[in-house]
Amino acid sequence: MHTIFGRFSRISIAATVFLGTTVGLHAQNFPISADQRATANQVAETGVALADLAPNAPDSYTVKRGDTLWAISGLFLKHPWRWPELWGMNLADIRNPHLIYPGQQLYLEKTNGRARLRTRRGASDGGPPTDTVRLSPRTRYESLADASIPTLSPNAIEPFLAEAMIVDATTFALAPRIVATQEGRVLLSRGDRAYARGQYTGGDNKGKPLSDAAGEAKDFRVFRNATPLKDPTTQEILGYEAQYVGKAELVRGESIVQAKDKDGKATSEIVPATIDIVAAKEEMRVGDRLMPEPARELLSYVPRAPASVITGQIVSVYGNAVAFAAENQIVVVNRGTRDGLERGHVMALLKDGQRLQDKTDSARPGIKLPNERNGLMMVFRTFENLSYALVLQVTDGVKVGDRFANPN
Repeated sequence: MHTIFGRFSRISIAATVFLGTTVGLHAQNFPISADQRATANQVAETGVALADLAPNAPDSYTVKRGDTLWAISGLFLKHPWRWPELWGMNLADIRNPHLIYPGQQLYLEKTNGRARLRTRRGASDGGPPTDTVRLSPRTRYESLADASIPTLSPNAIEPFLAEAMIVDATTFALAPRIVATQEGRVLLSRGDRAYARGQYTGGDNKGKPLSDAAGEAKDFRVFRNATPLKDPTTQEILGYEAQYVGKAELVRGESIVQAKDKDGKATSEIVPATIDIVAAKEEMRVGDRLMPEPARELLSYVPRAPASVITGQIVSVYGNAVAFAAENQIVVVNRGTRDGLERGHVMALLKDGQRLQDKTDSARPGIKLPNERNGLMMVFRTFENLSYALVLQVTDGVKVGDRFANPN
């Protein structure tokens, strides 16, 4: 509910259980496929089978601050990513999906073995249905964009988006690097000044000098060594993950000046670019690399199962010295855009079954236990061969080599 000068503005709550945004992003119209709309229309006519509801689906629910769309969707359906069905349960009130806000309510109706979702209480729930809410006149100002409910907790993904980067070996090798510090310091932290170069004098590819000209990048992320990410089965290197250590701002570009040596002969001197360290996750040092800060993306996620069959394995667990990923941690998977993986795809995590001997058989044959479902993850950043995913639910720790598949 949002009140401005005593006026009541009703926005359908189910509208964006499936179409969330990060905090601060204005309401948008997202593309809806013909299949998704057809599913919603079918559910609007027939409702959802009671068997498809979550075991403890509430009769009513009021959205609270701190809720996420994923969690709200999971309250009513066994499978939170099946948002077209949730939309269809309330299609009469939803012509165009938008955002939801704290204070709005959902009512679950169950009749003849089917369930429907409403944003208003029906007559069978006690009291006549009404869209009129009488309020005493008052003035209140609140930004709807700032109050919107995100798909997932922004704290789980947003800090990561400012850090991780997958690059190829050539791009990382030719990236500008820190070449010197003031007063010979070994380590750099926030507030320190350093010097960097983008141009190389050796090799065939000379690189591009750091420039402070208009239109050139001024903000950079600082990375250390790039770790190869290998396919757990084939051992093919799919890309390199650069270790984020901080951020730097370009103050002056690099240049070459003419000077004279001690014998009076004309010579050229390389003057490296000047940078200031503006953020530090770890202390930086000479040799660390600079990558231009990418344009900030205001991302929205539409959790859904892939339309085609996609299977793969966990390549890496993000974070130093982390062997197992738990809920709300990040993993890298060996599938990307070339395999049809998209942002928002929900995948089932599978725990690899043990290989052991059947001791009940005198021949002692080797057997492999079936892979068991271990949880869910959602892809939120894709590259050609690799993707990052957030672990949403997990029964046991997720490790490198564990498999994933379509959730349904």
